[in-house]
Amino acid sequence: MGSKWDWQVFLQDTGGGRTYLEWLMSAWGWTLSVAVMSLVVALAVGSLMGILRTTPNKWLVAIGETWTEMFRNVPLLVQIFLWYHVIPSIFLSLRAVPSIVLVVFALGFFTSARVSEQVKAGIQALPKGQRYAGLAMGLTLPQTYRYVLLPMAFRIVIPPLTSESMNIVKNSSVAFAVSIAELTMFAMQAQEETSRGIEIYLAVTALYFVSAFAINRLALYIEQRVQVPGMIGGGK
Repeated sequence: MGSKWDWQVFLQDTGGGRTYLEWLMSAWGWTLSVAVMSLVVALAVGSLMGILRTTPNKWLVAIGETWTEMFRNVPLLVQIFLWYHVIPSIFLSLRAVPSIVLVVFALGFFTSARVSEQVKAGIQALPKGQRYAGLAMGLTLPQTYRYVLLPMAFRIVIPPLTSESMNIVKNSSVAFAVSIAELTMFAMQAQEETSRGIEIYLAVTALYFVSAFAINRLALYIEQRVQVPGMIGGGK
């Protein structure tokens, strides 16, 4: 490797009819696609499990607790390999499912365990009187959650959910293990082909930073718009 940086490496042809810059942008797109789809799965499933863990029904609590502990205590990379190698061997119909879908479910379910903890904490942070007041007004338990508890709880947990959203961008790098052409795979292959590791890894690092920082700014904007004065994180 030469001693001087050479950013023109990104203008070189990869041999496949595109430049390394075009490959880098494509890899960034795959990273964002995996992260966004996984985040949607994580928020939907994690919120449901967090809610179940705060209900008075012990069976629903057991379901939520089992889900959370199962996905929280198994390393993400192991879960990726389980979804990619093991589960399609058991359910043969999944062999036709694209790798990115399997990665999205693996990363989404892994993150859902952490989201579940945040949602549970947000609901438990609310005064118990709010639940009782909703029930006393004639609302059913699901209606009490929908109209009374969850609107307040989700506002409280936006800051920790912001961290989880940023983490999911970084954790999407494990997709390289099953040949998803995201940023980490691009960096490994491009560095091997060009021997310009400094330029390649600096560019990839910058894109990870930009992605996570954009999520942070967006979440901060949402938090400021929906914050509840007098509550955790509330405005003045």
